[in-house]
Amino acid sequence: MRVGSSMRLFVALDFPDAVRDLIRDLMAKLKPLCKHARWVRPEGMHVTLKFIGHVPDDKFEPIVRALGNIHLNAPVEMSFRGLGFFPSERRPRVCWCGIEASPNLAKLAKSIEQALVPLEIEAESREYVPHLTLARFDSPRRTEKLVAAAAELKSLDFGSARETEFHLFQSVLKRSGAEYSKLKRFPFVKGSV
Repeated sequence: MRVGSSMRLFVALDFPDAVRDLIRDLMAKLKPLCKHARWVRPEGMHVTLKFIGHVPDDKFEPIVRALGNIHLNAPVEMSFRGLGFFPSERRPRVCWCGIEASPNLAKLAKSIEQALVPLEIEAESREYVPHLTLARFDSPRRTEKLVAAAAELKSLDFGSARETEFHLFQSVLKRSGAEYSKLKRFPFVKGSV
């Protein structure tokens, strides 16, 4: 798996296709409201736990070893619900689907952060906020219709997930957008396969 001298990596949870399909249907309805947005491909969506960034190839195996030591006592439970914007509805840069999760999701993200710090991978300074990115905006202009539609969908339910493993992904930036591939899977609950 040689991909040049460095790889762009992140750690994430996957989620069920049933949730993905409902989000895909909603995105199809929202796209005409904000044509200049860069919409994420639903098949590439994931729940990011840690963005690692570019690392040299020789750091790959140490990262895999560090991630392999992470264990929790129970699966992570997530409900996918509602839409919102970062940093705010008034100046949106990202449109997201919210995630209500069991407390151990934040614990999992923190454990991953701490496991990677000794490998000189910097810890995130912001609080972990689980979400699915739906779209990005270069400018907050002409987002009014989308923001208004999202306000009506704050309690829309896309389903739930119960995850027992996370994945190390590679992100390859292309003209058509980022392409993601799963490199390794890590069961984090004892007895889960």
